[in-house]
Amino acid sequence: MDEAIKLATNSVANGGGPFGALIVKDGVVVASENNHVTENLDPTAHAEVSAIRVACKKLDTFSLEGCVLITSCEPCPMCLSSALWARVDRIVFAADRDDAAVAGFDDRKFYDLFEKKAAELWPAAIERIDLPNRTAPFDAWLAKSDRIDY
Repeated sequence: MDEAIKLATNSVANGGGPFGALIVKDGVVVASENNHVTENLDPTAHAEVSAIRVACKKLDTFSLEGCVLITSCEPCPMCLSSALWARVDRIVFAADRDDAAVAGFDDRKFYDLFEKKAAELWPAAIERIDLPNRTAPFDAWLAKSDRIDY
């Protein structure tokens, strides 16, 4: 989890968004990515989606069964859906949707739209790990004067 938070914080320092994600299989990191939305001018280039794409290529498969998605922040509904399509076994995150909203990433209306059925439809475990540094990427984001808000 510390690596995901570090990826997210470094992303801010390098002009990206405050999100980082890892795909781990059998205890080995298969992919580690940060947010590339503004860099690639791609609204779908969230850290989780980017990590899923890299992991699938490295593992030469479209199914990430047996893998864990570790992410610095609770996945947005798009990333959650992508993880569902990729068939990851488990998702672990640090910061939550409310932490993200404080930093200007308020996707709660999208969560509300999907939340009612997600638990019924997806058997994978989703777990939040409460760490004292969970908001470090967002703190760096809010302190960055030349950030590109989106």
